[in-house]
Amino acid sequence: MNGYEKRAAIIKEKILKTTLGMLNESDLKKLRIADIAKAAQVSQVTIYNYFGSKEALIGEAFKYFIEEAIREFEAVLQTRSLKALIEYILTKEKKTYTELSPALVKTLMIDNPDISRYVQERYDASIIPLMVRMVEDGKARGEISDKISVAAVLLMMQVYMNGSALMLGTLEQREDKEAFLEEVLHLFFYGMYGQKPELLQE
Repeated sequence: MNGYEKRAAIIKEKILKTTLGMLNESDLKKLRIADIAKAAQVSQVTIYNYFGSKEALIGEAFKYFIEEAIREFEAVLQTRSLKALIEYILTKEKKTYTELSPALVKTLMIDNPDISRYVQERYDASIIPLMVRMVEDGKARGEISDKISVAAVLLMMQVYMNGSALMLGTLEQREDKEAFLEEVLHLFFYGMYGQKPELLQE
């Protein structure tokens, strides 16, 4: 990548980050290229040259958000125990909701079939393999019983993630946030068992 390409990449990333930051603050239909250009400190012409239209820019911003999340998870996967990874996933949902609300994501996917296809493709090609690897690593470290299949763990995680909005809302209202999150993690790993099974004793 030469100097021009590096500068162009930096400018594009700045525009994408600015767009993401404005999506939750503005009505999607009222958000204008002029507003994004002003916030990103670039000209409208620059945005049109790089992205072509507001719809294309929003689509690219959403894809950028997904790719950054995948890269972050790949990095985290290298350094944390299964329990720490599950905690990361559950609490990451809160950060995601503040950056892109579920209602906004739903609107983007309904209005733009290309985004919907992209999300499904990335889910199948990257997210599922990463989750499988996380579970298999956990089994290899003795953090998950050999009696439990990867599919069963993934299903349980999906159930938790589907209810994460309610769970995080409850967590936010608690004064004992850390202790309550620890209870939720205990339920995920050990159910309502009074103490950790011998295999998983720390």
